[in-house]
Amino acid sequence: MSEGSMQGMVALVTGAASGIGSAVVSRLKGDGAKVAALDLAVVEDADASAQADLRDANAVGAAIDQLVKALGPFDAVVHCAGICPSGGTLDHDDALWIDTYSVNVLGALRVMRAVVPDMRLRGGSIVLVSSINARFATPTLAAYAASKAALEEVARTAALEFAPEGIRVNCMAPASVDTPMLQASFARADDPEHARARNVERHPLGRLGTSQDAAELALFLASPRSGWITGGVFPLDGGAGVTRR
Repeated sequence: MSEGSMQGMVALVTGAASGIGSAVVSRLKGDGAKVAALDLAVVEDADASAQADLRDANAVGAAIDQLVKALGPFDAVVHCAGICPSGGTLDHDDALWIDTYSVNVLGALRVMRAVVPDMRLRGGSIVLVSSINARFATPTLAAYAASKAALEEVARTAALEFAPEGIRVNCMAPASVDTPMLQASFARADDPEHARARNVERHPLGRLGTSQDAAELALFLASPRSGWITGGVFPLDGGAGVTRR
């Protein structure tokens, strides 16, 4: 991708303090965007930073208002924030499932409610980070996988609803990206090194993804270069979705 496709634009990145979100902040800035960061922690690398818990609609709205006042309305949003609790279908009570949906599904809706009214005046791009687990049965991540499947349906519906106003909505669906969240899942295993090696074997390209891999796809989907793409779910999986191992 040529540099500068986001020149003069303002982008919001959620979950911006670490992992994929942090890499997206750096990549968008490198391509010319001014970047607003939303996270539980302060993000020093962003042009403006605000803190909010996605479970709290009022806090999300206030934080986004603060960021708009600092940088102006958003041309693009890359929504990376989420949680990934472990456990099978019957391993947890209602509270964990409700909390997972509150963060991973309603959190995206709370962000969109806050940014779309301004976007309607100019168009824009919204990128939601889903997961390969939205497509495959995942016994160890039941609530997470279900929430990501729901998120993809939200994206498809929003894409249709917002299209007449020039607002595009797409999803990225990563497989195993080597982030702190993934590393924590390996650490919970009896043999973390073996767990990591087994995970690598599930990807035909022979390695885990990197946050930079994800940031490149996020940049493309956020930028005008993907201007005739909406309602899509784009795999970022090293071939894992071709033949699930």
